[in-house]
Amino acid sequence: MFKDMSHHPEVLCTLVRHADFQSEFVTLRHVDVWLPPGYVNNKHARYPVLYMHDGQNLFDPTISYGGVDWGIDEALIRLIEEKRVPEIIVVGMWNTDRRWREYMPQKPLDTPAAAIIKAQFIQEQGGDLFADRYLRFIVEEVKPFIDATYKTLPQQEKTFVMGSSMGGLISLYALCEYPHVFAGAGCISTHWPAGDGIVVDYLAEMLPKPGAHKLYFDYGTETLDAQYEGYQQRVDAILREVGYREGSNWITRKFVGAEHSERSWRTRVHIPLEFLLGS
Repeated sequence: MFKDMSHHPEVLCTLVRHADFQSEFVTLRHVDVWLPPGYVNNKHARYPVLYMHDGQNLFDPTISYGGVDWGIDEALIRLIEEKRVPEIIVVGMWNTDRRWREYMPQKPLDTPAAAIIKAQFIQEQGGDLFADRYLRFIVEEVKPFIDATYKTLPQQEKTFVMGSSMGGLISLYALCEYPHVFAGAGCISTHWPAGDGIVVDYLAEMLPKPGAHKLYFDYGTETLDAQYEGYQQRVDAILREVGYREGSNWITRKFVGAEHSERSWRTRVHIPLEFLLGS
């Protein structure tokens, strides 16, 4: 389906829905693919790809949580027109009622020391964790399909992942578990308190060595985001210790007054997009 996603009527982008995408690893869900302005007419160009979680919240306010979408399309069109990022394909994978079980990083909870935390998580969420299966869904099913169906640049340095809240956690987990697949992760309002902050300890062990990856983190100071600063400061210390350079291959941003919502993320999503995708 075609949808004019810009304030300029001559800019026509394409949004394609792959409904009920089948998987051996997770329950079926829609996968939306946003194709940039030049995609249809430029027959020979190939494009980087950004994989995003909570796909129903990215492009369309009528289906987005709370009636406000991220405005990924508008943000990218502006950045592309200003030549701050290249044209890029965005793949939005919808969430399901198993969102927490799919987005909570699994390996940090699979250690003996985390047995109590894991048992509590399973009790609260009504079942075991699916994060490793969800990542296999992305890496072994969605990505090969996207690379076979669209004009992508499939190599690691042209492949990125991004999400918010629990989607921030699973984006970071994807980069750590598949550093050969993803070059950068955007982690917006990352929900560090999940599992009593156990992902922070995992990060110290599993973070890829600096050099081939970019990491973006941010947080606000209101509502749920008010819990995040202490955790993020620990994460920042780990990044410095292992050699990431702030402003170069990693940035963390604090947004005073920002709440935990799509409305807030919409106002600043251009920042991680430009950091991850820009030269």
